[in-house]
Amino acid sequence: MVKARKYVVNKHFQGVPKREDFDIVEYELPNIKNGEILVKVEWVSVDPYMRAYNSKYKPPYDQFGYQVAVVEDSKDPRYPVGTKVVSHSGWCDYSIIDLNGKDAADGQVYKLPDLKGLSESYGVGCVGMHGVTAYLGFLEICQPKAGETVVVTGAAGAVGSIVGQIAKIKGCRVIGFAGDDAKVEWLKEIGFDAAINYKTADVAAALKEAAPKGVDCYFDNVGGELSSTILYQMNDFGRVAVCGSISAYNDTGLPQAIILQPAIVTHQLKIEGFLVWRWLHRFPEALAELIKWIHSGQLKPREHVTEGFENIYDAFIGMLNGENVGKAVVKL
Repeated sequence: MVKARKYVVNKHFQGVPKREDFDIVEYELPNIKNGEILVKVEWVSVDPYMRAYNSKYKPPYDQFGYQVAVVEDSKDPRYPVGTKVVSHSGWCDYSIIDLNGKDAADGQVYKLPDLKGLSESYGVGCVGMHGVTAYLGFLEICQPKAGETVVVTGAAGAVGSIVGQIAKIKGCRVIGFAGDDAKVEWLKEIGFDAAINYKTADVAAALKEAAPKGVDCYFDNVGGELSSTILYQMNDFGRVAVCGSISAYNDTGLPQAIILQPAIVTHQLKIEGFLVWRWLHRFPEALAELIKWIHSGQLKPREHVTEGFENIYDAFIGMLNGENVGKAVVKL
């Protein structure tokens, strides 16, 4: 028997998630059965969607999330002991994964790709779901063309920072919005043509100065008034990929924002939301390309690392408060 720990959400969040909204439960795992593996977790991801999807589940529930783990016991020959695995098994230090179960069928359990010497933590970030979200969400929906102007909000985060760098690889001019001056400077360091602190700038004026000929593609991670302002500066037939709305995740009521329809109609915009799982069959292609770009130096990932199982909650809240630059991960 293996003693394990996990975070269990005991009630729906009201505003910012509180420590008392979680219980850390200690329990013993049973012996594994045929088709199962026992894994020891090494890296855990903390992400905005964990806040956004809280209301979709009935408490108590195990906190979901991506992890990189190593197989310690196996009753499936495809996953021998020592195999590194990426799964959606959540905030825990050990887990049993049923390789014939729903998560495996949905593609949310797979072997960690050959990272060719890169940190294995990348498996829950730039070479995981977040990197694929940036790669396919941006390229498939925005269909960028060399010379076009691209705007990214949440640009210093896990997805936004990758989107901006992919846009540069594709020959675009890229403008990023972030929430403090240090993040703005980092975005310029990794190749953004302009970066704007939305908390201190006159957003409309700053964007007009950075993109005097208008915006062709917009990758939206934040929603709210910032996104509404950007839509009013888009060019005809502009394309918008809507990935998230982190600006409102902790709000208890509907946020107020500028009406969007005049901009959408006048500029004949294409606005499309997406979940990355629609392209599940293309994950290997995306991961291979991301690994190639990182090794070539065209893509420069950054991580915000917190250590310790007991500090996962703090890492989660810090990420929601914008304390991370790049991908927020926890090393167990």
